[in-house]
Amino acid sequence: MSTFLTDAELPYCKGCGHHLVVHNTVKALAAAGLSPLDVVLVTDIGCHGIADSNFTTHTVHGLHGRSVALAAGIAMGTTSDKKIIVYLGDGGATIGLQHILEAARLNVDLTAVVHNNMLYGMTGGQPSGLTPEGFRTVITPQGNVLSHHDLCRLVRDAGAAYVARVIGLGDFSDVLGRALATDGFALVEVLEICVRYGAKMNPGLRLRELANAAGYEPGEWSCTARPSFRPFSSPRSAPQEATLLDLQPIEICCASSLAGRLNLVIGGSAGEGVQQAAELLAHASIAAGLYVTKKGSYPVTVGTGFSTAEVVLSNSPILYHGVSVPDVVIITSADGLQHNLEWICRMDKGTLWLDESLPVPETGAEVRVRNFRARAGARNAALCGVLTFVQESGVIPLEALVKAAGSSPAGTRLAELM
Repeated sequence: MSTFLTDAELPYCKGCGHHLVVHNTVKALAAAGLSPLDVVLVTDIGCHGIADSNFTTHTVHGLHGRSVALAAGIAMGTTSDKKIIVYLGDGGATIGLQHILEAARLNVDLTAVVHNNMLYGMTGGQPSGLTPEGFRTVITPQGNVLSHHDLCRLVRDAGAAYVARVIGLGDFSDVLGRALATDGFALVEVLEICVRYGAKMNPGLRLRELANAAGYEPGEWSCTARPSFRPFSSPRSAPQEATLLDLQPIEICCASSLAGRLNLVIGGSAGEGVQQAAELLAHASIAAGLYVTKKGSYPVTVGTGFSTAEVVLSNSPILYHGVSVPDVVIITSADGLQHNLEWICRMDKGTLWLDESLPVPETGAEVRVRNFRARAGARNAALCGVLTFVQESGVIPLEALVKAAGSSPAGTRLAELM
């Protein structure tokens, strides 16, 4: 048995083409000299995904149609050399088609393997966007009246580095191997017939005949070489060589005094720069050598009501963003106070920076009343709050905040407030 599988018995119907996809993938991984922990396998809802527990690799199981988005996030957020593989069905591929096209357009370094059995096998045999015209399904017993998307052509046009379509019979591990060796986005569409629904509704149909009749042309297409998407550098890694698609790393300019983790919340009114102030603080924290996550919350109707930003700072990698009770809260408006009042009331320590126009709530935190709005105006109150936090807490050197702001409009406003 392969070191990539815990059990050679896969949880698929007898004769299902998914067996061959798994075994050819394993063969390609072994031929590439990879070990299980070199690989991240991302799947979503569908028959293909129930084999997660059979793999000894890292596995991530997500929502239907979202596997490429999850995999792209992993690829774009890591500087490791993990080989990222996506398994998805034809249903998930058409549900998440935009994710696929954007990953191809960005040329994200991952390999997507589409199990195209031309219907939704897990949910009863309904047609998908890749079901060819004339193919019979449980809800189109007279034959599908619509033609299918040409997924390979769409992905090629979007800018993928490597695209292939294979008949899911025999050994196609060499094609998967070439996809895995591609620097950038690669997609392999594997044609199959679902033995439970496809074969039942289309008796006597042969896979090669179906592919030919439907215009599912097998082949391999390599696109013009261009740089694959490169992720951010982590705070403690060396700068990477830039390419046209790089996100430029933030250079560390000084050291934070933070030991451990700090959960910070900024609350104000929508349209008053709360999210921009939080992003500036996040960039400054990275420039001070910290790890950072940031999350924004605001109503669906943009520009009205509250705006809240959660910023987590840590001197070690952040494995979970969630904030149960904040350590620091900065409130600049009545909207922000109302939205974050429950958090503030739960605080039994930490610090609350509060605009002087607001009532002091019941809290166990130290309360520091400041004149954010009077000093900076509504549009810059959150920025003033961040500056006050930096100046009074000493957690982030002021140098880092100034460097993060640079010559931007925020930098000009910051200079006026200092």
